[in-house]
Amino acid sequence: MKILFYMLLIPIFLTARENPFFPVDNAEDIPLTTNKIENTQPLRRATIKLPSTARTIESVTVEYKNLDGSLSTKKIQLHNSIDWHLPLFISQNYAASPEKRTYTTNKKRVLNYKKLASLPFISFYADGKELKIVTKDKLLRNFLLVKPHRIVCDFKRETDIGSYIKKISSNSLFKKIRIGTHRGYYRVVIELDGYYQYKLIDKKGYYLFTLL
Repeated sequence: MKILFYMLLIPIFLTARENPFFPVDNAEDIPLTTNKIENTQPLRRATIKLPSTARTIESVTVEYKNLDGSLSTKKIQLHNSIDWHLPLFISQNYAASPEKRTYTTNKKRVLNYKKLASLPFISFYADGKELKIVTKDKLLRNFLLVKPHRIVCDFKRETDIGSYIKKISSNSLFKKIRIGTHRGYYRVVIELDGYYQYKLIDKKGYYLFTLL
């Protein structure tokens, strides 16, 4: 019986962390997110028509889905008179969005990348939800951390630039870029304006991050 008991304890001691690149101190900071990316259409305008008995609108409640797939609600109190003949609208103000882009007449997207920061061996350009990192250095690893929400990238290079910090003053989703050197690599930290997932594409001469 003792031998059987000790054999049952062995798997407990063999348990290891799934991703050794996440710092232990920040493990609680990682939000649970779903790997399923839904291809939903952007909200333009939705309408609702009230019955003829309606005279005032007291509140509006919006139900939304979070990154981890859970559902939450947000409610605003109004208490305004309404004309039931007219529909109510819910929409987004795309003109005020930092993701706003220009388009040609044939609806092809025109990218307007703006330089955010630059060093002799790496440069950063952004356009809406896209971040282009131009460098010849190999990307060793990349992951997300929160508080604040940020993308962390390690690039292979022996360098001694100390530390570099660049705050992004423009209306950008990317708020700050920090670079620090380590033995054999340097770490790039891109702070974001909120919670995101991201998609990474390795292009020739640059890496393209798209926030989701």
